[in-house]
Amino acid sequence: MSRARLAVMASTLALLAACGQADVKSDMPPLPASASAPVTYERDIHSYAQPQIARVKHVALDLTADFATKTLSGTATLDVTGEPGATQVILDIHNLDIRSVADDKGNALQFALGADDPIKGQPLTVTTPAFEAGKVQKIVVTYSTRPDAAALQWLTPAQTAGGQQPFLFSQGQAILTRTWVPTQDSPGIRQTYSAKITVPNALKAVMSAEMLTPNGERAGEGMHSYRFRMTNPVPPYLMAIAVGDLKFASVGEGVGVWTEPSRLDAVKAEFSEMGQLVDAAEALYGPYAWGRYDLLILPPSFPFGGMENPRLTFATPTVVAGDKSLVSLVAHELAHSWSGNLVTNATWADFWVNEGFTTYFENRIMEAVYGKDRAAMLQVLGWNDLQSSLADMPPLDTRLHLDLEGRDPDDGMNDIAYEKGAAFLRTIERIVGRERFDAWLKGYFERNAFRPMTAALFLQDIRANLVRGDINLEHELQLDNWVYQPGLPSNAVAPTSTKLAAVDTAANAYFVAKGPASAIPWANWSTQERQHFLDWRPTGAAASRPWLTNAQLADLETTLNLRNEGNAEVLFQWLQIAIAHRYQPAVPTLERFLTSQGRRKFVLPLFTSLWGQGDWGRPIATRIYAQARAGYHPVTVGSVDAVVGAPAA
Repeated sequence: MSRARLAVMASTLALLAACGQADVKSDMPPLPASASAPVTYERDIHSYAQPQIARVKHVALDLTADFATKTLSGTATLDVTGEPGATQVILDIHNLDIRSVADDKGNALQFALGADDPIKGQPLTVTTPAFEAGKVQKIVVTYSTRPDAAALQWLTPAQTAGGQQPFLFSQGQAILTRTWVPTQDSPGIRQTYSAKITVPNALKAVMSAEMLTPNGERAGEGMHSYRFRMTNPVPPYLMAIAVGDLKFASVGEGVGVWTEPSRLDAVKAEFSEMGQLVDAAEALYGPYAWGRYDLLILPPSFPFGGMENPRLTFATPTVVAGDKSLVSLVAHELAHSWSGNLVTNATWADFWVNEGFTTYFENRIMEAVYGKDRAAMLQVLGWNDLQSSLADMPPLDTRLHLDLEGRDPDDGMNDIAYEKGAAFLRTIERIVGRERFDAWLKGYFERNAFRPMTAALFLQDIRANLVRGDINLEHELQLDNWVYQPGLPSNAVAPTSTKLAAVDTAANAYFVAKGPASAIPWANWSTQERQHFLDWRPTGAAASRPWLTNAQLADLETTLNLRNEGNAEVLFQWLQIAIAHRYQPAVPTLERFLTSQGRRKFVLPLFTSLWGQGDWGRPIATRIYAQARAGYHPVTVGSVDAVVGAPAA
């Protein structure tokens, strides 16, 4: 934890005691000069907004959560600036019920809803008085969400760990914020926000923002309200909310965890080293810009491993392994505080600008805190995932800069953005040297803080500040090939790990030489070594055939106690083997896994593998999905529906 940040938080605590919560000075550092520099808005094919004409600068929410109707309702007051003389602002909405639009004095404003697109939703066009230079107009949209809002999941008490209270959480990335907030939902249009969220007394609201009223305020019979503010401008997909039976525990100065009470002790123990991760990140690439860094462990239906919502990472409970073996996910989401939250892809065509940088940065944090061996293993596992994606995907989709015209931006959220992007940065580091690379990357974050980034702007920055006209270096780096061409350029080098090389020896002894499972040194291996072992696959012609007998599968399952495996990453790898071999004894384990969590990283590949097994796997997939689907977030449902189909009503 940096001394500067501790000083800011100490002064904030003093202010808390001296004045009302809503009057507290922000605990976030002042914005850098780069945040106020003029922005050139990129055309975003996934938004109706025209920010070059009129743009949202701030969103103030006043919403009530109704668990009976599964809706959020109230108002969004938008601060909008426009070019002089402009008389319209265009917002993005998807399945919102718009009640009225007015100015801040209550005068009705004319508005119109455009045609509904299945991916983008609708444009909400508001007619305003003519904008004046430098003047802000306030637009008050009264609305409610719908029960099927794609960003929101409303959980029954039975779907939570405590089993007593309902739960609500949001997931805005990539373009789902428009299903609960009427705004310009493009990552290139940064907005500050504030909120008053009213919830039942038994529940607590948290958001990706400063909590100004940690104890809530009375708001009528059986209800109370929480107030929040985010003073740093963020892309709309980072607006996030959760409401439930939540408790907090500190794990150090300025860092802590939120979760349901029954999980709090386990979560606190699992992530007790979060402060060390923050310190390592700051030492690498400069001050953390968001004040606190907290982690919220959500119910199992959360569709992603983690979501880098500012100040409050949302995370799946599948990372609570009991041995801190999966904390790289927290390192990843923390790294997003620089790459993604600070410097953001201007459009989803350059998703790699967020994720490739973050995957690289995550690995550097892991190396600093847990050592080079663990970092090297994580690199190799990621590289292997990348090879699978390169083999399975259409060549054009293996480019870093994507063409997503007419497509859902989720199509670009795969290992190409993450692992090819990270491999690209490791290649640059290897060629120019770590010291020189780190100086450039730290400067990149400083120069571009709170600004949208594109592939073209990235190339401009690295050429101006690292290559600096060195023709030989330009040729050696192959920058354009990495960004715009399919596959991997010729200067890509596979990472290596001495620990995983030893695992390869054990894998060959078992899978190729057909040795006994009792000879596998499983108990001495880390999670990453176990993952690597179970990821072994034959090559050549044998790759299309099962590689183990039923007797070997039973030996593996029993000896390694895979039926009772509690680590989600390891269990996932085992279940992929079981499906590939149509190993019926593993089906109960598979069913339990698919019905107890909804992380898309696990759920979608397993259903896809089942579906690929034809007459054996498809009935199993259909039966399990009919049981599990209601407990999945809409993000996961949409992906699995495309494979299995929605169950008949």
